[in-house]
Amino acid sequence: MAQPPWSSSFRTLFFIPTCLALNAFLFILFYTSSSSSSSSSSSSSSSSTHTFFFSPPSQLRQIPTQFHDSSIPLLSSTQNLSLEDANGGPALPHTQPSSSLPSFGRRMHEQTKGVFHDEDLFLEDYKEMNKSFKIYVYPHKRNDPFARSLLPEDFEPHGNYASESYFKQSLFKSHFIVNDPKDADFFFLPFSITGLRNDRRVSVSGIPDFIRDYIFSVTHKYPYWNRTGGADHFYVACHSVGRSAMDKSSEAKSSVVQVVCSSSYFLPGYISHKDAALPQIWPRKQDPPNLTSSKRTRLAFFAGAMNSPTRQELVRVWGKDAEIFAHSGRLKTPYADELLRSKFCLHVKGFEVNTARVGDSIFYGCVPVIISNYYDLPFGDILNWKSFSVVVATSDIPSLKKILKGISDEEYAILQSNVLKVRKHFKWHSSPVDFDTFHMVMYQLWLRRTSVRLRLMD
Repeated sequence: MAQPPWSSSFRTLFFIPTCLALNAFLFILFYTSSSSSSSSSSSSSSSSTHTFFFSPPSQLRQIPTQFHDSSIPLLSSTQNLSLEDANGGPALPHTQPSSSLPSFGRRMHEQTKGVFHDEDLFLEDYKEMNKSFKIYVYPHKRNDPFARSLLPEDFEPHGNYASESYFKQSLFKSHFIVNDPKDADFFFLPFSITGLRNDRRVSVSGIPDFIRDYIFSVTHKYPYWNRTGGADHFYVACHSVGRSAMDKSSEAKSSVVQVVCSSSYFLPGYISHKDAALPQIWPRKQDPPNLTSSKRTRLAFFAGAMNSPTRQELVRVWGKDAEIFAHSGRLKTPYADELLRSKFCLHVKGFEVNTARVGDSIFYGCVPVIISNYYDLPFGDILNWKSFSVVVATSDIPSLKKILKGISDEEYAILQSNVLKVRKHFKWHSSPVDFDTFHMVMYQLWLRRTSVRLRLMD
């Protein structure tokens, strides 16, 4: 019997999709089987090692931070350098990595020992920073109407916000300044927030307007800002109003590096990976004392104004305790005596996350206890704060005594020994000294430098 003319075409049309479907089914079956086998093998291998490695380019530098459970990987230097105490004391301990490659598998306390995240890397980079880092300061004359806020003070800084003035004085006396802006890695915006705050022509409410006009002048008078949109510019402020200085300069706010004492990564005005924390340090001329832990008879100490719920809670819970001295207001006895008498000194958040109490504690050899949520601690890129301080969440204030008494005598001795080792990093000098606060701030800036720029036209 003759087949209809469309019969052959129909069979072909039916056959091709069927073959494709069968092939697809076989491929999926094969892939599932092999993936399962590979996954099983990988899982077995993973459970036996628990360590993962990667090889970044040799020129990369990874910055550690105290906010993660696992340490961010570091590249170790092979140089055998050490930081020796200014008075000839013992060198700081070296970190000896267990392998030539950084590991994601080890926790921070296992990977980082001593007061640095990686001492060898810090020393190598510090040497390079000291040799090559260059800053251009926008120039101003003595007869400028705002010279007092734009030029360094001609007297010794004093008061609660002295860190801002000390930095500017130190920078102008340092070898980092260059006259040719084409050689600069960073551009310093030299206005003083404290100076503007105390200037009746500006005051606190007028600071954002002043900064907006200042940046407008800089961007129109000089070509350097436009190469990076201001990302290679920075300013320094210790008073909390400095964080809002850029409120009327939206472009600058997202690009300029802020070096500020009020370094809270919870608030929108501060960006922790872009900005840097400036330690608030009360100026002192005398040499620091060296009272050992055996002579410290009190467990913990705090005194200060009740200007935050955190402080109020601390005094409510521990105000009448015999071992934790939590005092509301000013002391009748010398403040220094209480710092010297106590094993732990409490830095408790006030209006802002920062106070001078961290610097006070370190100066007097007292282990600081940080009770200030969201505080981006000074030099966190460099120093391992877990090695010389205790960080306590504000919600754990009722458990404070249990936490502090849970630290053994041996652990406390290590903490206090490390406090003495970092003391040089929390001290200003009338002229900069290696590894002092000024140089540590400069190193933080050096880590944040950028190489993405437009070429200037001659």
